[in-house]
Amino acid sequence: MGLQDTPSSERVQIGFFGCRNAGKSSLVNAVTNQEMAVVSPVKGTTTDPVTKAMELLPLGPVLIIDTPGIDDEGGLGEQRVKRTKQILNRIDCAVLVVDSVAGKTKADEELLNLFQEKQIPFLIAYNKSDLQLPILSGKNDVAVSALLKTGIEELKERIAALGKENQKERMLVKDLVKAEDLVVLVTPIDSSAPKGRLILPQQQTIRDLLEADAIPVVTKENTLKTTLESLAKKPAMVITDSQAFAQVSKDTPLDIPLTSFSILMARYKGFLEGAVQGVAAIETLQDREKVLICEGCTHHRQCEDIGTVKIPRWLRQHTGKELELVHTSGKDFPEDLSPYRLVIHCGGCMLNEREVAYRQKCAADAGIPFTNYGIAIAYMTGILKRSIEIFPKLYTLI
Repeated sequence: MGLQDTPSSERVQIGFFGCRNAGKSSLVNAVTNQEMAVVSPVKGTTTDPVTKAMELLPLGPVLIIDTPGIDDEGGLGEQRVKRTKQILNRIDCAVLVVDSVAGKTKADEELLNLFQEKQIPFLIAYNKSDLQLPILSGKNDVAVSALLKTGIEELKERIAALGKENQKERMLVKDLVKAEDLVVLVTPIDSSAPKGRLILPQQQTIRDLLEADAIPVVTKENTLKTTLESLAKKPAMVITDSQAFAQVSKDTPLDIPLTSFSILMARYKGFLEGAVQGVAAIETLQDREKVLICEGCTHHRQCEDIGTVKIPRWLRQHTGKELELVHTSGKDFPEDLSPYRLVIHCGGCMLNEREVAYRQKCAADAGIPFTNYGIAIAYMTGILKRSIEIFPKLYTLI
């Protein structure tokens, strides 16, 4: 996976915020060195968030997000402000663009409070410093002029340093294996993935194993048994697509650890423990109770789609209840979770860690159990303990 192929979920996401006409879009264009956003002296030119994937050294792949003015007005303006605030749930760091001539506004101060409340690292870029040189009173302040391109390199360096300072190493699977370990990956050909490509969690797992000098062996669920019999040594682990858990568990000897891509992804995104704790709520579901099933991506729904077809079927079979199932996809996520009895989320491969954490926190604040596809499927097929035996600390949660 090359730099330009790095998914948004794996990029450091940097949001530019501020009032209308503070010069956010002009500054974004200066930082990216491209005409990424339309600029105009007319207030409210940016009506929707605009994104640009690029490389920002020494940070690496980033996603720059230009947002509408936080002080937008009217009915449409309120919707734009709402969308701007939603961006705060997924960015890794923020740049507040302040008009040096006008100075900080009440809306700017409210944004700063939101950054601090959500623990988002931030910088304050005083734009139009060619017209009015600002007094920089804090360590987060920087003076820039998008028009004259002054202070832009310093701003980029400060953004990169801020992002790098808050980066942490996350491992999908390489900390669970040793060099030269055989790891069998069971990858059904998913109809939702474009022809000729594996889905993202499978790609990332293969890459992680190669970085650990392990040896990935890729097979389909209908050839797993033959694959295991043909190997010269016992695999260190079998990792499967959660949808094939039942068959793969049957074909994999008990002395070989077994887990799924979805479970590994939940750990990678930081919510595996919560998912294990939340899954038992399936047992308490009653007729007509609502279950929210969330998909982080927006792929075309197939006739045997996991979120809208298979999990609902397994839920009905396991509980024997007539449940009301609500589905969301992509960036859509309800602000009010109180109507729901349980949230079942995908592994989150298309969402960054901060957005997944936000969703889990929303559920926790509302007292709603939160689990994920892989854990839920393992639970309903009776192999939850086996699927998490590689994480002994989680055993006590079952």
